[in-house]
Amino acid sequence: MKVSMFITCISDAVYPKVGEAMARLLARYGVQLEFPEVQTCCGQPAYNSGYWNEARQAALTILEAFEDSDFVIAPSGSCTGMLHHYPKLFQDDPINLAKAQNLQRKSYEFSQFMVQVLGVTDLGAVFPHKVTYHPSCHGTRILGIRDEPMQLMQNVKAMELVPLPFAEDCCGFGGTFAVKMSDISGAMVTEKSDHVLESEAEVLTGLDMGCLMNIAGNLRYRHKPVRVMHLAELLYEGVSGQ
Repeated sequence: MKVSMFITCISDAVYPKVGEAMARLLARYGVQLEFPEVQTCCGQPAYNSGYWNEARQAALTILEAFEDSDFVIAPSGSCTGMLHHYPKLFQDDPINLAKAQNLQRKSYEFSQFMVQVLGVTDLGAVFPHKVTYHPSCHGTRILGIRDEPMQLMQNVKAMELVPLPFAEDCCGFGGTFAVKMSDISGAMVTEKSDHVLESEAEVLTGLDMGCLMNIAGNLRYRHKPVRVMHLAELLYEGVSGQ
């Protein structure tokens, strides 16, 4: 079984420890991740901005990178969701449409792969902190991720999982939206951060570093000492004791 990591731009450039945590966790279950170095951006910024020709060029690189993989795993519901949009990009190109549909079938966000494919919900992690969880929009709405992260977190020993008020409200990041409509984006992330503080959690976790980066930046700007971690980082810290 050839399982490949799709690292995603933000994790690769800004949060490399997320990919490391995911790889180390999967190795505990006998999954040795391949890393095709030809991989690049999934094309989501171009796709969401209406530049579909440019998005296709990025998508062709991704199709080539993972053509021989049995599974493709990413620490991002948003970027994995973009792979699921590829059939739209190639709807008039039968050869690449078939490749896009194949990639869609074998692509999983990290928590989905752990629960749905490996059947793992209890990693034996111990994390003695008060934690709240932000369900990112794309993972929830495009991929239908709901139960998988909760199953993983509910089995973490010594961790107090507290609800995030208005959890499914957008954090305001939205990629290019945060640039084009920065005032609205800023108001949205401030509201989201207010809800994080309302939960009184020590740690905020989630599945997308784009969203978590946005919220973490707002919290730092306001000098609020809430630790922000990807779920893979939280679980790996919990099993390694680091």
